[in-house]
This record gives sequence, C-alpha cells and structure tokens, in this order.
Amino acid sequence: MKATIHNEQPDFSLVLGGPLYQLYLRTRLARAPIELLHRRIVAFVLITWVPLWLLTAIEGHALGGVKVPFLLDLDAHARFLISLPLLIVAELFVHQRIRVIVRQFINRGLIAPEDLPRFENALASSMRLRNSMVIEIVVFLIAVIGGHWLWKEQASLRVATWWGELAADNTVNFNLAGYWYVFISLPLFRFLLFRWYFRLLVWYRLLWLVAKIPLRLNALHPDRAAGLGFLGNSVFAFAPVLLAQTVLLSAVIMSHIWHQGAVLPDFKLEIVGIVAFLLILVLMPLTFFAMQLARARRAGWREYGALGSRYVESFQQKWLAGAAPENEPLIGSADIQSLADLANSFEVVKEMDALPFNKNTVLGLAIVIVLPLLPLTLTMIPLDQMIDSAIKLLI
Repeated sequence: MKATIHNEQPDFSLVLGGPLYQLYLRTRLARAPIELLHRRIVAFVLITWVPLWLLTAIEGHALGGVKVPFLLDLDAHARFLISLPLLIVAELFVHQRIRVIVRQFINRGLIAPEDLPRFENALASSMRLRNSMVIEIVVFLIAVIGGHWLWKEQASLRVATWWGELAADNTVNFNLAGYWYVFISLPLFRFLLFRWYFRLLVWYRLLWLVAKIPLRLNALHPDRAAGLGFLGNSVFAFAPVLLAQTVLLSAVIMSHIWHQGAVLPDFKLEIVGIVAFLLILVLMPLTFFAMQLARARRAGWREYGALGSRYVESFQQKWLAGAAPENEPLIGSADIQSLADLANSFEVVKEMDALPFNKNTVLGLAIVIVLPLLPLTLTMIPLDQMIDSAIKLLI
C-alpha cells in the first residue's frame, strides 16, 4: 500500500502498527489511535508482577526464607513496576511527538514539490517495515532465547533468591515463582524493550531516506540549523524509553550493592558506557543531515558574502566617496541600519550548527538519562551527612 499525504500533512507514526498493536485493539487494551494507556499498564503488571508476588507469598519467599526475598528485590520491582510502564507510556509519547516532527518537513517547505513522491515513498516503506509481522516474531524469539541466555550469564545475582536456590555448581534451581519470572515476566519485558529498538531502527531508516532527498535549507534560518532545528526535539520523544533502561540499571546496581556487598565505583565503567550508548542511540540518526547542513552553510557564505560585497561597495560610494545627495543626512539613514542587519545575517550563518542539535540538547538529554542513577550516590555518602552539608550551606 502506498502512503498518501492529504493536504500536505503526512501522518506518520512509529507506534500505530504491528501485531502487538493489533492485539491491543482486539483485546480492547487500546482504542485507536493509542488511547487507554492505563489498561495496558495494569494488564502487563497483572501478568508480570502480581503472579510473582502471589507465588512467593505461597512459597514463603515474599519477605523471608531466602537471602533475597521478593519484596526486597529492587531489580524485579523497578523492572515491572517502573521500567515496564515507562516502555508503555513511551508509546503515547513517541506517537504524539514524532508525527508532529515528521510534518515539519512539509510545513517548513523543506521538501520541494518535485521531491514529494520520494518523501511519500520513504514514509510508506517505513510504515510497511513497522508493520512487519515476521520481524516482530523474530524480535520476540530473540527476547525469549537470546535474552534469557544473556540474563542467566551476566545479569542474575549469584545468591539464593526468591526465584530459586543456589546449587553447588553455582547454578540456580528454579521454583514456581522462578519459572514464571524466567519464562513469562522477563521475556515479556525484554520483548517490549527490544521492540522499541526495532522501532528506533525504523526511525533511523526513515531519516536516512529523507536525508538523501535534496532539502530546501536556508542558512539564515533563526533556528541556527538551516530550518532543521525541530529535529533536535525528536530525542526527547524517546525519553521514557531511555529512562526505563537507566531505572533498571540503577536497580540492578543497587541490588548488587545491597545483597552482594559491591560498591558504586565498581560500576563506573558500566554507568559511563550505558549513558553514552543511550545518548548516541537517539542522537545518531540526526547526523545523517550533516552533509546537507554543511552544504547549506557553504552556500550561505557564498551568497550572502556576494550580497555583502555589493552592498558595502554601494555604501562606500554613497557615503565615503561623496555620492550621497546633499539633502540626505547620514544620521538616521536607513543605510546604516541595513548595514547592521546585513552583519547580523552573517552572524546567523557563522553560528549555524553543524548538526540539527546543539550542546543544550545533549546536556538536557544527559540530565534526563542520569536522573535515576543519582540515588546511588547515597551508597557512598550517608543521607544524614548530605542533609547536614546542605543545612550548613543554607545557613
């Protein structure tokens, strides 16, 4: 099927499509376009977290009986009560923001009329990829098989927990709660997370295709990005997806500190690496427009440089060589203001960003990503000491 743009308003969504979305609609967990958010959150919590609580309560591992009882497992609660809802909230967040951002290519006149078919085809092919049943099934299999192996080898605690007993060979024998956790709760969480990575690949592909279209950029645009400054806001559309991952990272690190005696500096490389990875993850597709921005800047220098040369030569002839009319005073002349305006135009071209985002975008996004990790500092500095220091600074 070919996408059609009605009244020059492309309606593209990274969310409204795919087998899971159709399942939402059929089970009334969603109402078109993507309403009933609370139903989906409640449904996933009922499937992933509530059975674990009930089973551990029956087995006597909810608040005791093992070294890490269920109600004291920060990893499980952060994963299913915070991170998972954030991944679901991201559906509404991304749908509302990305579709508006895509429309800006038309609203700002960046796509020439003769290039509209290429733009429409890029949208259509991206939506076909988004709706692929085969790819979503592959994502699910990766979440179930590959994700389980990775979790078992790298992420799980090496102590007796509510989901299993530690054997002599350092492996874990699962109980009922453990089987539900390993084969139902964790795969569902990983599927939602990996599905978002697939959606990001669709976003990458769309921006790559659009970046190959010769856009009508203007180096004098006040957004300092030749008219592409709106793309910088796209990174914040994915903020809930990024937060879901740093919330989980924070909980995993805290679990190792609490239950295995680790200290925060042991994880500094992991923290820096994951924060950098998440930043690059959403900023990378915006770099696809670097070449076009560079060309727009060079064209701006040439065009407005030539215009400036002509204007200052006329200004010199009129006011410095004595060609001005005798009854036209220099003070108050519009020529002076025009000269200043021309200089301001050159400043806009000079300050134009090389990418459709700036350091403020990167800083703001980094703050959002790091927020869930800040409570970990309490493991290094006691809370009462922090409060005393704050009071001393205030008084």
